[in-house]
Amino acid sequence: MTTTSSPTPVLQARGLVKRYGHVTAIDGADFDLLPGEVLAVIGDNGAGKTSLIKALTGAVVPDAGEIRLNGEPIQFSGPQSARAHGIETVYQDLAVAASMDIASNMFLGRELRRPGILGSAFRMLDKKRMRQEAAEHMADLKIGLRSLTQSVETLSGGQRQAVAVARSVAWARSVVVMDEPTAALGVKESGQVLDLIRRVRDKGMPVVLISHNMPHVFEIADRIHVHRLGRRAAVIKPSDYSMAEVVAIMTGALTVDAAGDTVVADSEAAKAAGLQAT
Repeated sequence: MTTTSSPTPVLQARGLVKRYGHVTAIDGADFDLLPGEVLAVIGDNGAGKTSLIKALTGAVVPDAGEIRLNGEPIQFSGPQSARAHGIETVYQDLAVAASMDIASNMFLGRELRRPGILGSAFRMLDKKRMRQEAAEHMADLKIGLRSLTQSVETLSGGQRQAVAVARSVAWARSVVVMDEPTAALGVKESGQVLDLIRRVRDKGMPVVLISHNMPHVFEIADRIHVHRLGRRAAVIKPSDYSMAEVVAIMTGALTVDAAGDTVVADSEAAKAAGLQAT
């Protein structure tokens, strides 16, 4: 009899705890991101999913618990530490410099200097090389923009999102985290961003997607991490559950036990949602 072992998670956490005075934001949370997947992280407001993601990307230092990157224990001292280990985050506000051109935004904070004394002594930027490499990254993700010399403020919301995603993928070696990437976009631009996320995954880069948009989650996610009351409530596949059931798990009306079976946790809430445990 042969057994197939599960792949080592790219990013993993066990028993994370973060307290702010008397408030516990992360309460023994676990997390597993597998290679080459899109893992959606969902939860009600106040569930602690933002604090969890901040801990995984270095923005928050947990009080207890362990984080592993490619199976090795690691401690992040801050966001720069996480970035140095190949974890890039696309924030909801995108963090782009609107007045700068696309290529400059791609290399924001990582500008390339010209070779020789012009770069070392006079600190001159190698704009030609940055534009060439930016064009290569854009082409690699099949992002079509008129010119890399146009300022970001001239772009649509979806195009700005594409620039932010391309920048993160260009520098990420381990994980790309996307925080509500379609929140401020229309239907057409949201579809373009979802296609872009698929292309990132198809390149072999695992993606953590934080989203409140359930149709988008069900369309793009390989697995869904449901966060509730500061900890992981369940990890499920979209094909195994309806949206109503996932929302019920998120709100506590249903729970998923260790065997993966759905159990009624709050019969009144489940009845009000028209749900029954299987």
